[in-house]
Amino acid sequence: MSENPDIGHPSQAVLLQRYLQRERDNLVGTLDGLSEYDVRRPMTPTGTNLLGLVKHVLSVELGYLMECVGRPLPFELPWDNEEAMNDGLDMWAKADEDRDWLLDLYRQSWVLCDESIRELGLDAPASVPWWPEERRNTTLGYLLVHQLAETAHHAGHADIIREAIDGRAGSDRDEIGDQEWWAAYVAKIQAAADEHRAD
Repeated sequence: MSENPDIGHPSQAVLLQRYLQRERDNLVGTLDGLSEYDVRRPMTPTGTNLLGLVKHVLSVELGYLMECVGRPLPFELPWDNEEAMNDGLDMWAKADEDRDWLLDLYRQSWVLCDESIRELGLDAPASVPWWPEERRNTTLGYLLVHQLAETAHHAGHADIIREAIDGRAGSDRDEIGDQEWWAAYVAKIQAAADEHRAD
C-alpha cells in the first residue's frame, strides 16, 4: 500500500483560505467594543480609520476574487464607481452608512469569494482591468495570494489604529506583561530613541 503524503495536509487553496479568514477575522475584531465615533474617526494625517479599512478591504476582495474571474456581484456597492473612488469613498464610512450593514457586506463577501475559490480552483484564469496590460492576465491563485497580502496589510494597520484609540494591543499583550511592565518597556524604547534626538 503506497503512502499519500497529502493525507492530513490541507490543499493549497484550503490553506490560503484559512490564512485569509484569519486576517479577515483579525480586521473585523479590531472594531469590537468601540463606539460608532471611534470606528469612524480619522486616526492618521491621511484619514485612516477602522470602518474605512473594512470598507476598502471588502471592495478589493470582491473585485479580485469575484469580478476579475468573471463572477458578477449579487449586490451593488454604492461607492464602486470611478467618481466615488476618486473621492476616496471606499476608504471611509459616510454618516448614513451603517456599521452593521458594512460588516454584513464584508461577511457576505467572504462567502461569495470562498465559493468562487472552491468552484473555480487556483488555476482559473483571471484578468485585472486596472493593472498594466502586460500583467493584467493572471490566475485566481495569484489573486488569492495578492488578496491575502492586502488583507493582512490592512489588518496590521487596524491593529495599530486600535491601539492608538484605547490602548488595546495584540492578543498576547497581557501574557507578556502587565501595565507596569509595558510602561517600563516603552520607557526603554523612548530612552534609546532619545539618544538620537536632534538638539
